[in-house]
Amino acid sequence: MGLLRLSFVFCIFCVFSVLGFGVDPALRINVFNELKLGESFAGVSQVQGFHNESRAFLFQDVLRSVKAPSDVAERMLAKLRRRSEFTLLATLKQEQLNSGVILSIHHADQRFLELESSGQRNEIRLHFRTRGQQQHSEVFPYTLADNQWHKLSVAVSASHVLLHVDCNRIYERVVETPLMDIPAETSFWLGQRNSAHGFFKGIMQDVHLLVMPQGYISQCPDLNRTCPTCNDFHGLVQKIMELQDILAKTSSKLSQAEEKMNGLDGCYCERTCSMKGVLYREDQAWTDGCRNCTCTNGTVQCEGVVCPPPQCPRDSTPAYVSGACCKECQPACLFREREYVEGEKKAVRDDSGKCSLFECRDRTMRRVVETPCPELNCPESEQIALTDRCCKVCRGHDFCAEGHPCVEHSDCINLEAGACCSCKDGFRALRDDSAYCQAQPIQQPAFTTELEESIMEKWGDGLR
Repeated sequence: MGLLRLSFVFCIFCVFSVLGFGVDPALRINVFNELKLGESFAGVSQVQGFHNESRAFLFQDVLRSVKAPSDVAERMLAKLRRRSEFTLLATLKQEQLNSGVILSIHHADQRFLELESSGQRNEIRLHFRTRGQQQHSEVFPYTLADNQWHKLSVAVSASHVLLHVDCNRIYERVVETPLMDIPAETSFWLGQRNSAHGFFKGIMQDVHLLVMPQGYISQCPDLNRTCPTCNDFHGLVQKIMELQDILAKTSSKLSQAEEKMNGLDGCYCERTCSMKGVLYREDQAWTDGCRNCTCTNGTVQCEGVVCPPPQCPRDSTPAYVSGACCKECQPACLFREREYVEGEKKAVRDDSGKCSLFECRDRTMRRVVETPCPELNCPESEQIALTDRCCKVCRGHDFCAEGHPCVEHSDCINLEAGACCSCKDGFRALRDDSAYCQAQPIQQPAFTTELEESIMEKWGDGLR
């Protein structure tokens, strides 16, 4: 009841509200009107905007060049030149993940004023030159590129920068004072940094430059109130009551949680690891393909299996077997001065073209009776004779479809007369047949980060 009485008394005294905030036309630059947007710029088309009181335009491709003619640019820049207080306003709807420039004023590589929204890094960036003749970029972590309408305002007053989004003050920063000694023949771009970089994709409306420090009030007149209205105060009272209720409920839940936590003081919580859907206990070791893995402090740590050379007896040779990482001793056959492992086949053709197929079994090459060969639907010039079968195949035959040993991070590749394994991009072989592969360690020179930071400092996302 005390809050309600206070609300009533407050409304008696707060019986006025501040009217709309007017702006002297001499201090306003309506960028759309100055550029005559929509009349001669390809890649820009008029669409439905956030409201119907002004025109809105869709910026939709990279084959555009929305640059102010030199006389128009000079007329607009004359109002900004040597000013230390100004505000940039825009209402926009930016495509998700787009990184683009909203407005850019630059001469050669000197950016005097540029506003950029990065959907890749979820940042708003203000680029300008300082009075110390240095390029400066002020970064505000915030997501504009979400395909939603937003009112954006960046107000500069000497060394003070205010960022408002949707009439909410998001950031207030103290920076080096911007230098606005803009030279002649400076370029004025809208929706892009230049003809090749920084393309904004989405809809823009009400893009204005105001030569005043609190221009955001023209976009959000309620920010100029000297006191809240009676309705505002009633809403505040209601919110306070709701918060009191939430606080009471939260306190009760915290008490219950504290009781449960006290009951867990005597419990021992063992760390575990999960890999490929399997749960492992702390210090447990296992083999995953060609890697030995261990669960350490709740983290899976793996290293490649080291395969010692097998010491095989006579009539056997090292060979890979299914499901094993290292070579194992396998029974071998000696046939025509070459060793064949158990199950390996060899086709022998005489001068007449007659073929006989042999298979290594029990350390002896035994002749195999083959079934009749299927009829091929390709010309004889496209037929290929293979070393492990008597039947020919057509060029381009899919050997991988017959089965292959390629397992972890490895792809089967068809060759002319057989198939082989190849590691996927970014992986290196753990075996000489590339059936098992693991990720390659990334090694970068120490100067790479500094070089990237230097490039990003100068050009931002426009180089992507």
